[in-house]
Amino acid sequence: MVVSIFFLIFAAVFTDKYTFMIRKAEAKDIKGLLALLYQVDAVHNGIRPDLFKGNTAKYSEQELEAILGDESKPVFVYDDGGILGHAFCQVTEVGNHRLLQNIKTLYIDDICVDEQARGRHIGQALYEYVRDYARSIGCYNITLNVWEGNAPALAFYRNMGMAVQKTGMETIL
Repeated sequence: MVVSIFFLIFAAVFTDKYTFMIRKAEAKDIKGLLALLYQVDAVHNGIRPDLFKGNTAKYSEQELEAILGDESKPVFVYDDGGILGHAFCQVTEVGNHRLLQNIKTLYIDDICVDEQARGRHIGQALYEYVRDYARSIGCYNITLNVWEGNAPALAFYRNMGMAVQKTGMETIL
């Protein structure tokens, strides 16, 4: 309840900057989210067909309904009469850990702009909205993963001010 009230206040504060085009996703957005998730899969399948099946979405409609009801996994959409972009996020906290500092992180699990709407700064608007949201809820940082070979995404995130935090490596057997 507190987060919902906070979100309404948060959205109102940023009205001038975003003119209500970016908002928290709702059940009515599921079809639009699924269409974008298919586009994300196409990119990932193109880069790593050994890992990603083609022509699928990361989540089912039922899984999306559950995600949209989970306050620790906010999903934001860019709505311009249709869903032109999304940002799936996860808020995590480390506390009283032997090795790690107490920290609250917003992880961007997935961010996508419809391929027909690219070049209109929708991705930048989504990223800035997520960044402002993360600050407003007391996050220390924002993290995400980018697949090697996804040069446009890597360039975009660097342009947004992100830097490499760690590198994942593999040996294919």
